[in-house]
Amino acid sequence: GVLNLIFLESKRMQRSYWCTGYDPISDQKARQGYAKLGGPAIAAAGGKFLVRGAPAKTYEHGMMQRTVITEWPSVEAAIAAHDSAGYQEALRALGNAAVRDVRVVESA
Repeated sequence: GVLNLIFLESKRMQRSYWCTGYDPISDQKARQGYAKLGGPAIAAAGGKFLVRGAPAKTYEHGMMQRTVITEWPSVEAAIAAHDSAGYQEALRALGNAAVRDVRVVESA
């Protein structure tokens, strides 16, 4: 029925998130170059920045590190954006200027 189709469509198009932690950033100029290229590449691929900055507070094993969370229409869209030519150019601009932990996770 219609409800089953709506449920299947919502499962197929489940939002996902890039969760990126930076630890450490050794070259702010390179990070800025990355941001200048990466931001437009992410937006062009359908990504929306939700969080960009340092934590206000950390708990347990939390680290006081720059954190970026980007929302995507789906896991497939997030992966395609990461692998796109524009984003790969941004990563080359970043080079070894930051140690990053990047994860793609589905919404609950």
